[in-house]
Amino acid sequence: MKTKFLKLLALSIPALIAASAAPLTSAQTWPAKPIRFIVPYPPGGPLDGIARMMADKMKDGLGQPVIIDNKPGAGGNIGADAAARSAPDGYTIVMGAVATHAINPSLFSRMPYDPVKDFSPVSLVASVPNVLVLNNEVATRLNISTVKDLIVYAKANPGKLNFASGGNGSAGHLAGELFKSMTRVSMVHIPYSGAAPAQLGLIAGQTDLIFDNLASATPNIRAGKLKALAVTTTARATALPELPTISEAGAAYGLRGFDINTWFGVLAPARTPAPVIARLNGEITKALQAPDVRERMARMGAEPSPTTPEQFAALIQKELTKYAEIVKTSGAKVD
Repeated sequence: MKTKFLKLLALSIPALIAASAAPLTSAQTWPAKPIRFIVPYPPGGPLDGIARMMADKMKDGLGQPVIIDNKPGAGGNIGADAAARSAPDGYTIVMGAVATHAINPSLFSRMPYDPVKDFSPVSLVASVPNVLVLNNEVATRLNISTVKDLIVYAKANPGKLNFASGGNGSAGHLAGELFKSMTRVSMVHIPYSGAAPAQLGLIAGQTDLIFDNLASATPNIRAGKLKALAVTTTARATALPELPTISEAGAAYGLRGFDINTWFGVLAPARTPAPVIARLNGEITKALQAPDVRERMARMGAEPSPTTPEQFAALIQKELTKYAEIVKTSGAKVD
């Protein structure tokens, strides 16, 4: 029996060694074919544009094409779920966002994926502030040129102002709800079917104000079509450094610490080999350091923000907690 056992053991050890070495071997030869880069939103937006820039840069360092695969729908959940269900072999990555990995888990009563357990964070890519802007005619008529003016008017006229957003539960909607709760003012939320229609409605005078993505609002701010009051992040935006932050402009009215931004970053399916994650992280960091990428992102109002996988994971956890509270306060739900 002892001899038989030793023979079986001798036969098993090479197999066990080969099995344990398989992920490392795979990582060493990776990538051997094109990589699918899922974008969970339609073509044409800031996230899609930056993903395409990244894909173009990463292909040189990886030696394989990085192919964009737009899978929009359900606030980004369809594309994120497709990534979560993919094989953890490094050949599928996704551009996750504040919606897919921080807001939606509290907003949707049923989620097809777990934003933490089903993904391996690779790196944050960019942060785009939102900006508080008013319809020009409204700003002139009501004599509102600062955050202070807005709060004073809203307190004196509860419910008379309305604010647009790209939809229930969008970052713009939740920025407005956070603004209301911190200042204790009353404003009516008017959701649109997307950020672009919401901005057009504001310019046309259908609404009074919006907490809009800086990348999409900047051209109309510079063209004088919208009145910008402040950015929503705790630091001023390099694209419009003259604008104060809501936190500094409204500190005396309860807005100290106000912080809402649109961020996005690359994730892989959970259990993707650590060497592959490290290689992807290095290529993303290198791409974000390229002068032409930084210049193009700056024109979009986006801040290149490479991180380690661990830093990105910590950000996701922090943002999940923050938006859970904001969604609870706002009562926003999408079924």
